[in-house]
Amino acid sequence: MSVETDGLLRRVAAALTSVVHPESGEDVVSSGRVRELRAEPDGVVKFRFALRKEDPGTLVRRARAAAEAVDGVSRVKIDVGLPSATEGQGAGTPKPGGGKKSPLGPGNVPAPTPRPDVLPGVRHVVAVSSGKGGVGKSTVATNLAVALAQEGHRVGLLDADVYGPNIPTMFGERRRPSVGGTKGKEIIVPLESHGVRLMSLGFLLEEDQPAVMRGPLISGILKQFIDQVEWGELDLLVVDMPPGTGDAQLSLVQTVNVDGVVMVTTPQDVSTGDVLRAIRMFEKVNTPVLGVVENMSGFVCPCCGESVDIFGEGGGRRLAERADLPFLGAVPLEVRVREGGDRGEPAVSAAPDSASGLAFLEIARRVAEHFPVEAAASA
Repeated sequence: MSVETDGLLRRVAAALTSVVHPESGEDVVSSGRVRELRAEPDGVVKFRFALRKEDPGTLVRRARAAAEAVDGVSRVKIDVGLPSATEGQGAGTPKPGGGKKSPLGPGNVPAPTPRPDVLPGVRHVVAVSSGKGGVGKSTVATNLAVALAQEGHRVGLLDADVYGPNIPTMFGERRRPSVGGTKGKEIIVPLESHGVRLMSLGFLLEEDQPAVMRGPLISGILKQFIDQVEWGELDLLVVDMPPGTGDAQLSLVQTVNVDGVVMVTTPQDVSTGDVLRAIRMFEKVNTPVLGVVENMSGFVCPCCGESVDIFGEGGGRRLAERADLPFLGAVPLEVRVREGGDRGEPAVSAAPDSASGLAFLEIARRVAEHFPVEAAASA
């Protein structure tokens, strides 16, 4: 069934003008966020959405919903473009389909881009992400940060998982960070454990207090942890991301220059499919993906040492090959990793000679190859 495209475009454009920014009151059409609006005879509507630094991720979803509600629209396809962290408000966006970057080789990361007002002392930012929950991102982020610190790097760990802040448990920390002020600005001093500087919403909430908030508040908290935490001089800031590809991910890449992302998956297909979509999201916003970590690659029996592939076998390696990315390593599922996480003792510290401890250390070394720093600088 075909539709009259000119009339459909007018109806869609009118519907999109009802979508306004919650703070500025600008609609997404007159403000130039919606670009290249077009319709096809089969009712498919396509347009580019130039997301700006101040925009909540929900603005795109609202625009999609408004277009889909128009009579005659069979499907809506949106190309989302983001400004880089150093671009001005409303600056040009990446071309559709032009976001993919080739994998970085060791030492090929360019010199850190100056961040005049954001993370001035941090040389590199590395996110640990997945696109799916339950794959062990926090475990990987924790052990990656501690292993990098053991290798002589100055390391910080930012817990960006607002709904499930697990970093305090992983490090066994129940202290609250101190808060001070300078020149009218509130400054939070991060805690330090296992040689890593830490910040998490979990340090500010009661143990059983839920974080009940909408997307814009999540973005605000993440920006506060970046802008108002006294991170000091760091070689690497590791960011433990929440599941999905929503407000937290968009806010991070809009606020700072993320120098690389480590993607975490389990071997099973239901996990690798979600992670592949997250990889494509980071490629879309011109953020380099350093490689894939396969967590829970096999259960190691504590009695006989036999490995059982509970979640399948080789899914992480196949994902890396499909996405044309390096495979950073496989971490087995060991009881001592779970016990250490519950006690606040990362495997690389509590069981450095275990299979998982050695795997985490090797992964950290492969990540560090992308960001060479002088050992003396971390003394």
